[in-house]
Amino acid sequence: MQETRHRGRARVTAGAAGLALALAAVGIVGAGVAPAAAQAAPDQVVNGSFDDGLAGWTNYPSPSLVDGQACIDVPAGSGPYSAAISQQSIPVIAGESYELTFTASATPATGVVRAVIQGGPEVNYAQAMPEQQLQLTPEPQTFTFVFTDNVELPLGGELAIQQNLANDTAYRLCVDDVSLIGGVEPPVYEPDTGPRVRVNQMGYLPDGPKGATLVTEATEPVPWELRDGGGQVVATGTTEPQGVDPSAGLNVATIDFGDVSAPGDGYTLVADGETSHPFDISADLYDRLRTDAKTFYYTNRSGIEISDALAPGYGRPAGHVGVPPNQGDTAVPCQDLDDDSQQLYDEPWTCEGTRDVSGGWYDAGDHGKYVVNAGISVSQLMAELERTKTAPTSDGAALADGTLAIPEAGNGVPDILDEARWELEWMLRMQVPDGEQYAGMANHKVADVDWTGIPLLPSDDPQRRVLYRPSTAATLNLAAAAAQGARLFASYDPAFAGELLAAAERSYAAAEAEPGLYAPAPDPALDPNPGSGPYDDDDVSDEFYWAAAELYLTTGQRAYEADVLASPHHDGDVFAPGGFDWGDVAALGRLDLATVPNDLPGRRTVRKSVLAAADAYLADQAAQPFGQAYAPEDGDYVWGSNSQILNNMVVLGTAYDISGDPAYLDGVVRSVDYVLGRNALNISYVTGWGDVAAENQHSRWYAAAVDPSLPHPPAGTVAGGPNSTAVATGDPVAIANLQGCVAQFCYIDDIGSWSTNEITINWNAPLSWVASFLADQGSGAAIEAPECTVTYDRHGWRRGGFGAQVRVRNTADETVSGWTLEWAFVAGQTVERATRATTEQEGATVTAGNHRSNATIRPGRSVSFGIFGDSPAGFANPAPELFRLNGEPCVTAGR
Repeated sequence: MQETRHRGRARVTAGAAGLALALAAVGIVGAGVAPAAAQAAPDQVVNGSFDDGLAGWTNYPSPSLVDGQACIDVPAGSGPYSAAISQQSIPVIAGESYELTFTASATPATGVVRAVIQGGPEVNYAQAMPEQQLQLTPEPQTFTFVFTDNVELPLGGELAIQQNLANDTAYRLCVDDVSLIGGVEPPVYEPDTGPRVRVNQMGYLPDGPKGATLVTEATEPVPWELRDGGGQVVATGTTEPQGVDPSAGLNVATIDFGDVSAPGDGYTLVADGETSHPFDISADLYDRLRTDAKTFYYTNRSGIEISDALAPGYGRPAGHVGVPPNQGDTAVPCQDLDDDSQQLYDEPWTCEGTRDVSGGWYDAGDHGKYVVNAGISVSQLMAELERTKTAPTSDGAALADGTLAIPEAGNGVPDILDEARWELEWMLRMQVPDGEQYAGMANHKVADVDWTGIPLLPSDDPQRRVLYRPSTAATLNLAAAAAQGARLFASYDPAFAGELLAAAERSYAAAEAEPGLYAPAPDPALDPNPGSGPYDDDDVSDEFYWAAAELYLTTGQRAYEADVLASPHHDGDVFAPGGFDWGDVAALGRLDLATVPNDLPGRRTVRKSVLAAADAYLADQAAQPFGQAYAPEDGDYVWGSNSQILNNMVVLGTAYDISGDPAYLDGVVRSVDYVLGRNALNISYVTGWGDVAAENQHSRWYAAAVDPSLPHPPAGTVAGGPNSTAVATGDPVAIANLQGCVAQFCYIDDIGSWSTNEITINWNAPLSWVASFLADQGSGAAIEAPECTVTYDRHGWRRGGFGAQVRVRNTADETVSGWTLEWAFVAGQTVERATRATTEQEGATVTAGNHRSNATIRPGRSVSFGIFGDSPAGFANPAPELFRLNGEPCVTAGR
């Protein structure tokens, strides 16, 4: 999460001329929108009509009067903030509301101009009025912005109509009739929540639970009707009153129509005189979301051109490769000794020369790249693939090579693993080389030295980039993710797997040597995080647990096993009601220890802890009228609450994978309804999914809200969601619109609201996992009891090799005539030969077929065969735990 990501000199935009919706959303009235009536009050601007020439104004470059207007001629190639028409010492007062009006034009037309009222360096350029991007034309336009000043500017503010981005073409900027009047009433933001019947706007699985929420004044049950796409009533019933939901502040009732299973398009629910948004009932409802949620990672790549052929509408030049004005990530220095941030370190720190830290994913709505957020993100993507080796309902083919539109498709490696590699390779570059201070640790982040504005393509970012001091948290994130990646790549690229494992072990040892090297917490007086979020974390015991768990799962080494068992998190409760996130990662270790095959003592207890956590989430969910498995202890929704809800769904889904109990499956299905529209705001938080969906998330290049030539975020991008602390963060859009909001209403779909509407790689990762889980469930019916049992007994064969005896028992009532048995190795093992069976292996997946002497398995009888294979040096060789007989999962003996 980005709790302090944008504090300080955060330059965000809330709208643009002519985009009335975006402007209204932040409480600012723009061109073509009727302004609030101003009370009689003195004008705070001196000589705003320029009757006295340019007196009182600071204009640069080439100021002139043209037909009574102040004008400047801006040369082509001018950088950000290099040209402006401005007035200093504007006496704005914190808490006061103002109306700013002016007329502006640009010849030729341009969209690189902004309007802002801000303080100077003594307050780190804090903004009294959030900056506004202006789409100027040669024809003068009148702009009106109403805002409330929420910052103290002891020396007054600077009113500036200013160059914002580098421009390719010279233009003339002219301004006239500038006025700033205090004492106005700011517009009141009232979200359009649409029909009072709230549903999953995409739909429901035929055999899954189906619920909706009615916002109503009624306290008694009211009738409801379910209508099909043709308007015919196909089911009726009455609502179940729930009273006032504290998370929404609304009186609500619930609707249960789970008995309806007929697939169809365009269903609607009608209750209390309201008709819901339309939705479908379909078994393939989430197939597209499985793919969409991953497309976000390709279009977020750094250091590579994004192909418009692969991602239509999202093509752009490579970002941060050193092509001017971009300074690039191929030769990045460490922080300067005179950087203000150095004052927060225990001792000054820097390094010699530069490092190539290109590649990876941009973390969020800015251009920074953070190892501590990379770890959980890439880990959850890899866990999605690893689930196909352990979960009975998983569909490995859906994540195979050729399933994503990425450049690496067709190389024989699952595409999701290729995407993960793009981030893992960057994380390896962030590891400090031998011979330097903190060798083996990972630099905390690479980012701009100052915040950039919106819109701004990565390739147009002119800021200098710097590496920040290593941290123990970042180092352990690298250790955990690299160890996990090593066992997954072992079947596809042994050399890269070895590189990952070596880096993981080196990182873990370096963290043990420096267990308390923390990223400094922010200090507003120093603004220690210009251009990037701090991601500070001074408790890394959970990172040590996670890294030890991944290293144990990959290597089987006793030293890592001992660290896992000794960790306070191993026996502790790592599944809080509010979910887990980048700063609380012990749950990642626990989930993998529960699901990835291993020989850890007490593993049954580990698996039971996941079920216990899932039971607690189901109990929380039962009390939520909107269906979400989320009940934070204090009732406040945290920053990135949607990701917390999705992570709780990962726990529920994992519990279903372990136990097969349909209650956990239903818990995931019900909870996703909230994310896709069954919520207080009646909005789907996933772009492109639903009739009313978030699409103006905070981003510098998915910025259609302020520059129509740029795209919205790609379909399948999840917004951070309601944030009870949004106003307290300093988010100007939240301050203007969300004062006093109740939890579920602390959200606004506006590009300027970084505390409620940002996008991040770690929020999309659990969405991707959940989408795959749901897509794998087909109609939503619980799986049937297996009709076979497999025993896999390992034994030694020779140095570096292994043998195993595999026994398949038919527990069904009918004879099996001819069989294949399929499983996947989890750490790069390969089968060299078999006895009494034929074998084929593709990547990690092995398919064994019957010998002519054992083709028939009668009820209650068994057949056996042997295999002999190799296990990579340094890697564990656990017994597989998921077998499929003729495509159907079996019970694994001893699991």
